[in-house]
Amino acid sequence: MIQRIQSIYLALAGIVSIALPFVFSLYADSEGNAVWAKDDPVIIGLFTLIAVLSFIIIFLYKKRQNQFVLGRLTIILNFVLLGVLVYRSQIISGGTAVLEKGIGMIIPLISIVLLALANKAIKRDEDLVKSVDRLR
Repeated sequence: MIQRIQSIYLALAGIVSIALPFVFSLYADSEGNAVWAKDDPVIIGLFTLIAVLSFIIIFLYKKRQNQFVLGRLTIILNFVLLGVLVYRSQIISGGTAVLEKGIGMIIPLISIVLLALANKAIKRDEDLVKSVDRLR
């Protein structure tokens, strides 16, 4: 059952969360130096936690309700990460004085979209199983 579409979405969300922060900078500080995810243990920890949860959710295919709940938890963690990134970029880097925000700031948004698509597919599977159980 790993070949389902939600498994692809979850794998992509995990790959996006673990690989892209090392490829793209998050933002530039007031001196113009790029700030990377590996420079801050909180940010890299959240990215890693999101990726690990995404990969764990893939293998819970027999427990669709747990998959759905963990998917929502991962979406919430992405919003927390997005809040931390916006806070750090506004407060630490000089805020609006520096207009160079890196493309790394949208990595949580990409992950949120992929996780929402996975949750939608999980919900569709759960509804299908419930409808088949009613016919028995």
